[in-house]
Amino acid sequence: MPTSGSIGNHNGLGKIEIQKKKQNRVCEEKESRTTLTVKAKTIDELHSLQKKKSEPTTPKGSQPTLFTHCQEDERHKQQLQSISASLASLTRETGPKVVKGDPASRLEAAPRVAHVPHHRITPTIAVSDSALKFTHVLYNLSPAELYEQAIKYEKGSFITSTGALATLSGAKTGRCPRDKRVVKDDVTNNELWWGKGSPNIEMDEHTFLVNRERAVDYLNSLDKVFVNDQFLNWDSENRIKVRIVSARAYHSLFMHNMCIRPTPKELENFGTPDFTIYNAGQFPCNRYTHYMTSSTSVDLNLARKEMVILGTQYAGEMKKGLFSVMHYLMPKRQILSLHSGCNMGKAGDVALFFGLSGTGKTTLSTDHNRYLIGDDEHCWSENGVSNIEGGCYAKCIDLSREKEPDIWNAIKFGTVLENVVFYEHMREVDYTDKSVTENTRAAYPIEYIPNVKLPCVGPHPKNVILLACDAFGVLPPVSKLSLSQTMYHFISGYTALVAGTEEGIKEPQATFSACFGAAFIMLHPTKYAAMLAEKMQKHGATGWLVNTGWSGGSYGHGSRIKLPYTRKIIDAIHSGSLLNAEYKKTQIFGLEIPTEVEGVPSEILDPENTWADKKAYKETLLKLAGLFKNNFETFTNYKIGEDNKLTEEILAAGPIF
Repeated sequence: MPTSGSIGNHNGLGKIEIQKKKQNRVCEEKESRTTLTVKAKTIDELHSLQKKKSEPTTPKGSQPTLFTHCQEDERHKQQLQSISASLASLTRETGPKVVKGDPASRLEAAPRVAHVPHHRITPTIAVSDSALKFTHVLYNLSPAELYEQAIKYEKGSFITSTGALATLSGAKTGRCPRDKRVVKDDVTNNELWWGKGSPNIEMDEHTFLVNRERAVDYLNSLDKVFVNDQFLNWDSENRIKVRIVSARAYHSLFMHNMCIRPTPKELENFGTPDFTIYNAGQFPCNRYTHYMTSSTSVDLNLARKEMVILGTQYAGEMKKGLFSVMHYLMPKRQILSLHSGCNMGKAGDVALFFGLSGTGKTTLSTDHNRYLIGDDEHCWSENGVSNIEGGCYAKCIDLSREKEPDIWNAIKFGTVLENVVFYEHMREVDYTDKSVTENTRAAYPIEYIPNVKLPCVGPHPKNVILLACDAFGVLPPVSKLSLSQTMYHFISGYTALVAGTEEGIKEPQATFSACFGAAFIMLHPTKYAAMLAEKMQKHGATGWLVNTGWSGGSYGHGSRIKLPYTRKIIDAIHSGSLLNAEYKKTQIFGLEIPTEVEGVPSEILDPENTWADKKAYKETLLKLAGLFKNNFETFTNYKIGEDNKLTEEILAAGPIF
């Protein structure tokens, strides 16, 4: 018999010590005469014994009765009727016939529901081939079930060495912002941000319905569809019910991870969804349809509360499409939706982190001394902050255990790995390989992160940290912002990227993204900025601008600010010690910079001190200020309030020449 041993081998497994004993041959002979047999007469019967039916979700302590079973049957029927109504064509009197379960299963007698009447637009077809068939609904499957579906039916699906599911998203390995459309009607015409700088590209109601019909017809032509009923927003008072109808197990598992997963009891009472996604991404849109510019179309109809995806299998379209919806719905409830990371100290102090790609948002918001509330999408309501999502969608390119241990350890069973390359035999992923795309991703439930706060909610933030990777090297490592400065830099959403060296370009390129997420906002940026300032003022939050980029010169001349210094700055913000520091004001941008931060060399706190060529510093500073001013001209025509006072305050908080 094995006994417990010490941790001794190179794999970190316990050392097994074996005690040699005399074998009892009599016992062996006695055991060999006892043959255990299964209680099945056929192989199908044997397989049926392997899987156990889930127990109905009856209240604890109560015994199932005939009435309970009737309730279960009625609930299943209503559930299927709701799904049939979701899949209904607008040109037919009824929704499709739907049945729960995998069409390949011969043993399960699944409940069925016939056509469901619904409100329609002038029926034109009475009978069709799709009306004669049942569509099998695979409803809220578990990760294990979705693994089976993906590996069996979806080419390019494999289990990696750590247990994650590796998948391919087809021809599109990223979002298609130029193919995203929003229905412009009488309401959205006045409410949404349209025109120069806006991410909202218009389409009309008729074109949306054409694309919806195409998507629904495609989904109804399949033998089976995947349906997820889930939630957005951990704030239970303001959560949104979403339904995702898709054709791929990959998409279903992705959304299982990214949305909030309902309990069995919550699923019983789910009812009609607040928003529905029709993901027919394997099927192209009709390029002759008005407004279509390619075979891809991602369409939002806020009045119908629906989203249609055609011509792209990239799962991130669903995640960010719902984020756009939250950017519209939440402000209507006086709730601010934010593209940010969020963590909380052990004393309950919450910090928001805003930053574009490459600024260190993920690295700095992931702190083992603090609880993670979320890494990407949040709401700020009267109740405090809450994560919108139930998972994380992390970049995987050049991922290593040393750099990102939490993400590395989260890539296990249940995680979706998008477009990664792995070794054929051992199935070990090579995260440096860009053969498929540089945009390799991992989608996993947020509870896979060890220091996550569950539920993902927290009190009102104390600090709002705006991160910028300034490759021009003229912004200070940290600045304390006034409310109007916070609004100005929040609307600007600045960082700087280094241009491609293959073209011989060494100059940094400024990048601006309104509210640090221009691709997803629906309203004018100043509306979100005004809400942010109002909440910061009401709850006493402080704004900070932190430069994680260059010091002592621009890219190619200076050096990147050391990460340990940036961490010391963030620690000082969290502890509150930076509020008590002495400050001085910089030229042009008028930023308040501390004269001293514990653990950080004082000479780097003022960027001018680090430049040997003072003339070059001032020229570069003026250049960056000019880029800020040119970018902000997009927003100057928009007025906040009747007297326009707030707009004037924001403009005054920008660089002054």
